[in-house]
Amino acid sequence: MSPARLAVFGHPVAHSLSPRIHAAFGAQTGIAIAYDAIDTAPGSFADALAAFAADGGTGANVTLPLKELAHGLASTRSERAERAGAVNTLVRQGDAWHGDNTDGAGLVRDLTERHGLDLRGRRTLLVGAGGAARGVAPALLDAGISELYVVNRTATRTDALADALGEPGRVHPRYLEQLGELGEFELIVNATSAGRGGTMLSLPRSLVGVRTAAVDLSYAEASVPFLAWARAHRCRDTIDGLGMLVEQAAESFALWHGVRPDTTAVFESLQSRNALLVNAD
Repeated sequence: MSPARLAVFGHPVAHSLSPRIHAAFGAQTGIAIAYDAIDTAPGSFADALAAFAADGGTGANVTLPLKELAHGLASTRSERAERAGAVNTLVRQGDAWHGDNTDGAGLVRDLTERHGLDLRGRRTLLVGAGGAARGVAPALLDAGISELYVVNRTATRTDALADALGEPGRVHPRYLEQLGELGEFELIVNATSAGRGGTMLSLPRSLVGVRTAAVDLSYAEASVPFLAWARAHRCRDTIDGLGMLVEQAAESFALWHGVRPDTTAVFESLQSRNALLVNAD
């Protein structure tokens, strides 16, 4: 039986750990897969995805900066993908793509089960309003956070995400210049890609309280600036995105193959060499 043809699309994507993670899942479950990394700029993504399907592709992951484009290319979408307005997982159904988003489920599972955080009632700040932020925001709300404040460099994207979430009583768009006025948060999530350049947004100390957990959706070098800020300001927990990456991959694997692999061994293997990793999906 020929292996299932899968891929991750992004730009850049050479750094992606997804091929390694899914190869480990395939070996664990006895499912034969062929998983590639395909670098495609936003303007050529639609053609690249069509060529992949024509060549027998049955499933794909989508990373930066293509998640919102993938939402538009999917003929059908799950409820969580619709709420997010972004797709990170594509499943071939007949002659069309079905879009889903496993980012939020992966993040919540990592935070609650691996790190033991109780998200219920946490006043939360989400920094960023792009595809990554859109993927995790609905799941954080469903996990029981009390309020979600969203800030981003571009005010229109902040407003668009808040509107899409449809919970004006709990979701509050704010602007960067207002950060110093927002008070303390019990959860701060960095969903920007600023760390890839070794920099980050300027965040005030006043955001941090006695039980603040700081979470970066990136890992390794990309997470260093934000997590260094969090440690310098004595956040109670500092967590990078490696666990989320593995958990969202397991959710995608289950969508394609009907079985959810165990993530513990894969995560521990990657975590043991986390200092050598380059970037984040």
